[in-house]
Amino acid sequence: MTIHKRYTETLTALQEAGNYRSFTSAQAGLLDICSNDYLSLNTDEQLYDEFMQEMTAKRTRFSACSSRLLSGNTPEHDELEAVIASAYTTEAALLYNSGYHANVGILPALAGKKDLILADKLVHASMIDGIQLAPADFQRYRHLDYAHLETLLEKYRDDYEQVFIVTESIFSMDGDIADLHQLIELKKKYNCLLYVDEAHALGVRGRKGLGCVAEMNCIKDVDLIVGTFGKAMASVGAFVACTEIFKQYLVNHSRTLIFTTALPPVNNAWTKFLFERLPDFENRRQHLAKLSEEFAESLGQKTQSNIVPYIIGSNQEAIAASQLLKKNGFNVLPIRYPTVPKGTARLRFSLNAGMSIEQLLPIKEILGNR
Repeated sequence: MTIHKRYTETLTALQEAGNYRSFTSAQAGLLDICSNDYLSLNTDEQLYDEFMQEMTAKRTRFSACSSRLLSGNTPEHDELEAVIASAYTTEAALLYNSGYHANVGILPALAGKKDLILADKLVHASMIDGIQLAPADFQRYRHLDYAHLETLLEKYRDDYEQVFIVTESIFSMDGDIADLHQLIELKKKYNCLLYVDEAHALGVRGRKGLGCVAEMNCIKDVDLIVGTFGKAMASVGAFVACTEIFKQYLVNHSRTLIFTTALPPVNNAWTKFLFERLPDFENRRQHLAKLSEEFAESLGQKTQSNIVPYIIGSNQEAIAASQLLKKNGFNVLPIRYPTVPKGTARLRFSLNAGMSIEQLLPIKEILGNR
């Protein structure tokens, strides 16, 4: 057996099943409906120029060159955390290098051997990885099925010192939204901690862009609010808004924070620049909400967010539909297992505030003629 045989066989099997992945580069002239640049900030030249003018007045480093616990902590880290904590009216906020780093680092640090994690069936892979790394027991409740969650709480709550309820606010593949009020009710009834990942809500939901926790007016009842900067915020990194005790505990126990080079100060400065302007983007949020509703309706779909899934079923058919749209000027890639369950391969339309309904309407006819 050659050293590469089993790897080659596995890759061949992926190709035959329509699950093979490879990098693709964005092509000029295509309308990109894959990007998570939900507010179109990444391509806003005016914001870019304004930020660069600010940067000419001071020298901001392009790398921290160290972990924050050595020499990598900078004023830009502290300032951004202070802005986030103030916005959410929480005691503290803590930065991570990405949403993946946050979810993989927070849960294993906080959930101990005497604890239980109860997670929605469809939470992101980063949360699943974090849960699996934690020494706590865990179970998944059926997607958005809070009766099932309560059944698990009734059965197991008394057996554990602490229970963490883990959910996304907007689910990344289906675009549906967790009922945070129901989760808070269960959290209080059974004395649990509530962990909410706002990756796809930050920037686009809530009057000030602070996500579903703000939109549903329940910030004070969520123990750990996680947000990412690589989507609507057009930057890099992530944060958790929490109590000061949780922050200090994570600083001392979260491996993805302790053992990595800190975020570049220049990126933190850019994130702070945009975060402080989130309230100014209300028109973009309103346009995006209307656009999403109109586009979903044109496809005969329903959505609660700017993520509009179009479920096709088989991998091969999803790939063919993606290629057909690409030939007609639309860049939307197929989403397949294991990102989504087997048999639910789909096109995931990720809309942004820079689009118009007139640009998107031809998609219905193209898909209808497959």
